[in-house]
Amino acid sequence: MRSLIKYAFITLLTFGCAKKEELQFNSSEKFENELIELQNFFNVPGIAVSVIKEDKTIYQNYLGYSDLESQTKLDSTYVFPIASITKVFSGVLMMKLVEQQKISLDEPIQKYVPQMNVPDSILVKHVLSHTSQGEVGKQFYYSSRFGILTAIIEKASGKSFKEYMTSEIFKPLALQNTYLLKDTVQISQNNLKIPSPYILDNGIEKGFIDFGYSSSAGIITDLNDLKTFSLAFDHNKLISERSKNLMLSGVNENLPYGYGVFNQQFDDLKLVWAYGQYDCYSSLLLKVPSRNITLVLLANNNLLSDPARLIYGDVTTSLFALSFIKNYIYQIEDMPLLESEESGKTKGDYKNENFYTRKLLAQALASSFMARFETKKMQTSSMLLEKVFSESPDYLEYADLNLLHNLTFLKDVAFYKELGEFNQFDEKIEAIGEKVLKEDPENPYGHVYMGVYYDRKGDINRARYHFESIVNADNFSKNWYTTEAKNWIETHKN
Repeated sequence: MRSLIKYAFITLLTFGCAKKEELQFNSSEKFENELIELQNFFNVPGIAVSVIKEDKTIYQNYLGYSDLESQTKLDSTYVFPIASITKVFSGVLMMKLVEQQKISLDEPIQKYVPQMNVPDSILVKHVLSHTSQGEVGKQFYYSSRFGILTAIIEKASGKSFKEYMTSEIFKPLALQNTYLLKDTVQISQNNLKIPSPYILDNGIEKGFIDFGYSSSAGIITDLNDLKTFSLAFDHNKLISERSKNLMLSGVNENLPYGYGVFNQQFDDLKLVWAYGQYDCYSSLLLKVPSRNITLVLLANNNLLSDPARLIYGDVTTSLFALSFIKNYIYQIEDMPLLESEESGKTKGDYKNENFYTRKLLAQALASSFMARFETKKMQTSSMLLEKVFSESPDYLEYADLNLLHNLTFLKDVAFYKELGEFNQFDEKIEAIGEKVLKEDPENPYGHVYMGVYYDRKGDINRARYHFESIVNADNFSKNWYTTEAKNWIETHKN
């Protein structure tokens, strides 16, 4: 009898422990479910994903297709163009040149590339940190000037960009599937498998591969090589601890960009990250140094990046990034990533109210972007924004460029879809636009959004002011907003 009781007790104890284990929060399972949800939301054909904790890969997967027409599944044999994540590699090269005393970050760009005819006030560090536009060194504007660093690296190293990248990073780390992508010949010579490129326009359409490389973009790689590079960066195998810290801090620790890499604070977390965005590929590298954990995402359309407007320097506008933080850092079990009208929840129902609000704003931004393809997502975005404004009525305290973009984009979508006037948020748009441009008077994005807003309102004089502010601004490189402003002015001549 005693043996039977003992056996029953052990069985009960074992069963109880198993049940308890089953009830524990499974970060990777939750994350994978939300990744699939986001993959469907954004119509992403294929996603490669890896999560590295300390030095170990704790989750890796290949979701979806490398080619939709042939229904070829994505797997580990494919390499992806990572676009602007190349800038992190270039930032490391620049810091190596500083360590070798072949370059100084405090010297004028003009010293290295006199043919560029750049003012002496613009130093190497300003181009490297995207602070070379507007009032130099004061504001972050993501700029094509970063490409100037290609010539600087070549002049200072005495090697071609490809040779120096290969000798200082690719070879020392023994990267097996990482290249600077030059042309189609290279694809066949190296037997490279690149997922088919796709673009979302009138449905999911076949796109194209971007060829050519510079300090700004051009690397193709895979999850495992990115892990190797990431760990080498973390453990100071490429540059010293001092150089790494300088790379992360940049010219101004209050700005979201260091030297070749983004660096921001979110609640109690320091986030180090980079993103890539071509027309048909996108990528995300996100680190939480205090937790020693890294996320790598690669995709064969641009919707990992474009909807979140990561170009403004805030990774918490990305639902992919928030899902990673939610599941691996905060382990919030009871909060769905995508909010529905039926949820009935408010921020008071959750311990992390700030994360909840950020999640709503990120989904609202994503929904407004996707409304161009699916009009009903306008209602989703509007619902989420009204929810945020209702729960946090002091909207000017948290209003930023992304919120302005979201609100004005909804009005623009309504205009192009011929849905009639959309005036739901006009008062907020004008107040937020005034705040953004008071804090940053030359901000070209703020001006183009307000210019388009007033144009849709039929207020030509106010629209003209904002478009002319873009065209007349000093020390700004040409960009899409410059073209839009010039075209508007040209078509509205008196």
